[in-house]
Amino acid sequence: MYLGSLAFLQGSASGGLLGLLPFILIFVIFYFLLIRPQQRKQRQAQQERGDMLKSLKAGDKVVTTGGIYGTIVAVREKDDTVQLRIAQSVSVEAERSAIARLQESEKEVEAGK
Repeated sequence: MYLGSLAFLQGSASGGLLGLLPFILIFVIFYFLLIRPQQRKQRQAQQERGDMLKSLKAGDKVVTTGGIYGTIVAVREKDDTVQLRIAQSVSVEAERSAIARLQESEKEVEAGK
């Protein structure tokens, strides 16, 4: 009787693995079709943002993460900040990482239409 119950447990263990097989296959499919491409896009976007932040120079028109539009007056490499002119006699200092994007020029906007 005892040996019979062990055989029953072994049979259910292999049946349990076969029952998990569809879930494992679904996860593998999701990984290759959804998760992996999304990770690639995210890495590429981070790389592009890093390149944009490194290439900032005086005269660039930018938008900060807070939504402030301004023109870069100076870039300070040692403390990784930029000085932005946001009005004729108003300038602020912000971290380089606070720059969200470059402003599109009027020519670029017209070309996009």
